[in-house]
Amino acid sequence: QVQLVESGGGSVPAGGSLRLSCVTSGATSSKNCVGWFRQAPGKEREGVAMIYSNSGVTKYADSAKGRFTISPDNRKNTVFLQINSLKPEDTAQYYCAAAPLCYDLEQDEYIYWGQGTQVTVSS
Repeated sequence: QVQLVESGGGSVPAGGSLRLSCVTSGATSSKNCVGWFRQAPGKEREGVAMIYSNSGVTKYADSAKGRFTISPDNRKNTVFLQINSLKPEDTAQYYCAAAPLCYDLEQDEYIYWGQGTQVTVSS
């Protein structure tokens, strides 16, 4: 009953910025947790940032602290991921995911997943 659609990815030079969007639909109680994850080719998917929608509390992976910001626009049912000072190692498919309950960025907790949006950072 929850759908997630990501957008905002693209190809940018190192040092640039992107703002990814995750437009959500479905019951708000089913997406108390909304997170951003990424997966580079040949690598395992990893958590980036998440937000507890009810409280507004955010959590970040250590690698994302300082350059990544997750924020909601509740009126538009959208969660953003602002990425600054992009690095080549940020290149990955970025996914939005949601769950009624979760433990921060524990991936097994997330039930609903979007199709992803590609971020490519050139050096």
